[in-house]
Amino acid sequence: MTSATPSFEDIQARRRAMMERGLAARKKADRRFRWLGFVAVAFSALMLLLLLVNMSSAGIAGFQRSEVRFDVPLAGAMQIDAERLTQPDPMGGLELAGLEKVVDNAARNALGPDADDILANGAWREVADKLIEDPGLLNGTIKVSLPASDALARAMRGDGDPALQSLATKLKAEGKLVRQFDKGFLTRSDATSPQSVGIWGALKGSMLTMFVTLVLAFPVGVLAALYLEEYAPKNRWTDWIEISINNLAAVPSIIFGLLGLAVFLAIFPHYRSAPLIGGMTLALMTMPVIVISGRNAIKAVPPSIRDAALAIGASKVQVVFNHVLPLALPGILTGTIIGMARALGETAPLLMIGMRAFVASPPSGFTAPSSVLPVQIFLWSDEIDRGFVERTSAAIVVLLVFLLLMNGLAIYLRNRFEKRW
Repeated sequence: MTSATPSFEDIQARRRAMMERGLAARKKADRRFRWLGFVAVAFSALMLLLLLVNMSSAGIAGFQRSEVRFDVPLAGAMQIDAERLTQPDPMGGLELAGLEKVVDNAARNALGPDADDILANGAWREVADKLIEDPGLLNGTIKVSLPASDALARAMRGDGDPALQSLATKLKAEGKLVRQFDKGFLTRSDATSPQSVGIWGALKGSMLTMFVTLVLAFPVGVLAALYLEEYAPKNRWTDWIEISINNLAAVPSIIFGLLGLAVFLAIFPHYRSAPLIGGMTLALMTMPVIVISGRNAIKAVPPSIRDAALAIGASKVQVVFNHVLPLALPGILTGTIIGMARALGETAPLLMIGMRAFVASPPSGFTAPSSVLPVQIFLWSDEIDRGFVERTSAAIVVLLVFLLLMNGLAIYLRNRFEKRW
């Protein structure tokens, strides 16, 4: 007994059902993929938001410091003429005239006999800066808000000596001990006290170091990419160079620090921890990234552009620099952004060349001793005092802002030079 042969309509119905099931499965897979992509993007955005919120909330305290408020009577308190403050070394003149003692006496009269332990070391210098800015203040009484000592700042946070905590509570209730925005944090350099530290020295060091890195890595990397892609013959030698560049891009950064220690500091032994040496070391690390991205961007330029330029009589150099390079520049700048962002956050290679020194003043040039923001953050995070922990968070915020500004400028230039064909 044989089964009945399916009709043409039955075969068509089965095929249609199979196609509908396959189409439904593809649509389901597409929806699943889009959902997974959305979840991935949302998760990344959430992590970024958590990072920014965490750093911002922790950094707010780092941008503040504990300050003591009181009046300093200056009329007749020192034997110094206002004209002396317009001459060289006015700070030295105020120190010889006894300004530090005047400030200490004023604090003792306003805050109590233990005022010597309430003010930070060198707090009188902030009064001196005001007098140098306005010598007419010598003839009156000025209201000051000077940094408190580290011990009093800890007591204000609820740490340290119980007796000092009660004094801090008393002064805070009287309005004589406050937490204020420390604008000097952005203008001072490193110090041994969290009440006196600043980020300007490390920030200026990072700017100088990044400038040296960009000046060295960008032109050399772009020229190397142009030569390898447009001029170099395709043989084993260029294949070996390409493999070497790809491997260099993946080498751990500390290896470049060892190279800088062995080569650059051997040639310039007196420039240890200088932005020049740091920039040269980071340029070695950044250059392979620029070469690889540059070659890919140059390769993406359509061959018709080259053929059209050559057809109307342009030389090879004119084709490369007037047609190929402008069209490849946005892609090259994208690689440069990635390389410079990596270089800005590097710590290990700079530690190897000695950029962890205590530098109490901003670098005066490319060969002056300096620190950089990542190293400064690393050093502060290793301190025990809670005040340094807060300053570390504030320094991280400054580093992120610096990175965003640097990348924003690079993205603007990339979009500015972008051409479509």
